[in-house]
Amino acid sequence: MAVTDPVDARLLAALAEVGKIAVHELAAKVGMDPREVAYRLVALSGSGLPLLVGVESDPNGLRAALAGTWAPPPYGRVAAPPPPPPPPPPVDPVLSTWGPPQTASWARGDRQAAVRQAGRVGDALAATGLDGEQLTVRLLEVQDPADFLFGAAGYRLEPGERAVVVHTEVTNRGAVPFGALPDNYLELVTAEGKAVPKAPVSLTSRPPHRIGVRPGETVGGHTVYLVPESTRIAAVRWSPRPEPDERTLTWSLD
Repeated sequence: MAVTDPVDARLLAALAEVGKIAVHELAAKVGMDPREVAYRLVALSGSGLPLLVGVESDPNGLRAALAGTWAPPPYGRVAAPPPPPPPPPPVDPVLSTWGPPQTASWARGDRQAAVRQAGRVGDALAATGLDGEQLTVRLLEVQDPADFLFGAAGYRLEPGERAVVVHTEVTNRGAVPFGALPDNYLELVTAEGKAVPKAPVSLTSRPPHRIGVRPGETVGGHTVYLVPESTRIAAVRWSPRPEPDERTLTWSLD
């Protein structure tokens, strides 16, 4: 079977180097979301490749967790569920749209400001993860070119190629942990509108992002890109999923 998907090929190449590895460790090695890595590996295994995706567990620990989950309430009585909250009062469509009369929002119709999803280098933009995580993503620096840093880490550029390093910072403002790599889908956007994904490398002098951002935590990291020397980078784009959607953030470099 021929592997034509470049992401699948990168996964298999990394797996071939080690032979046996945990899914989350392989995801960190290639800079991808562990959930996407697991999905792709299972699909590749089912396609006939010599690949086995397994799960290892502590049976006693799982039984204890299940027992704790289904433990009966005290005294053997089932507690009654709390009463549902009262329904909200009906909303006046006029006030909802325009605000109270004789106010600035009544005149302008801007009672609720739109969430800002575009900025420039240095700006912090609010974001929402796939599981409702409340995040703030800040683009701190774009180093272009970064050929010296790339070479100092022991890598070698191909002729006509240059390196770019992007420094970002992510803050989890909510109560839901963010379980993916913060820069999993951080891309460069060329002047022609083409997306450039990150390269599967990290630099010793510029630490990469690590997986996960706990509630109340702020983490930073660096992402490396390889682009043709003649390519002009117009923007940096962050998304919680592979394809841009209404949650996508964009920082203009022009």
